[in-house]
Amino acid sequence: MLRKSCLLWRYSLVFYLIALFVILLDQFTKWLIVSKMQFGDSITIINNILYITSHRNRGAAWGILQGQMWLFYAITLIVIVAIIYYLQKAAKGKWLLGVSLSLMLGGAIGNFLDRVIRKEVVDFIHTYIFGYNFPVFNIADSALVIGVILLMIQMLRDEREPKEKSYEENGTHHS
Repeated sequence: MLRKSCLLWRYSLVFYLIALFVILLDQFTKWLIVSKMQFGDSITIINNILYITSHRNRGAAWGILQGQMWLFYAITLIVIVAIIYYLQKAAKGKWLLGVSLSLMLGGAIGNFLDRVIRKEVVDFIHTYIFGYNFPVFNIADSALVIGVILLMIQMLRDEREPKEKSYEENGTHHS
């Protein structure tokens, strides 16, 4: 029992370290952009594909809900508490779920810090995907998206698991 408890504690520690790494990387890259570039400046990394562009966002994704900081504070705090709760309760023994929640936690806190400290989110990754001028984003946004994708994969795995056990118990095989 003690050994299992110790292992679960280590898993939790790893998950929180992943979140901390995302927060630190996010804040460091945003600090670099703010301190080294003027708003609107752009550096070509791969022509017509990837740029580092100094941009600010006072809203949510794609600039929606501009200036509604109180709403973002409330929603983000609720999301952070929910993620920590699920990280503690549901991620035990589920590595992929823990990593997905860790990435989402780090991303949520990274953008929350911007909103509290700067009253806007610093964005800088500017891409053109198949000619589409994708909205400028940051490390926190990337962690959130990757976390959600991993969460969806975990949910699909969880959905498939009972079906596979049922097939095994009934002696049937499903291809």
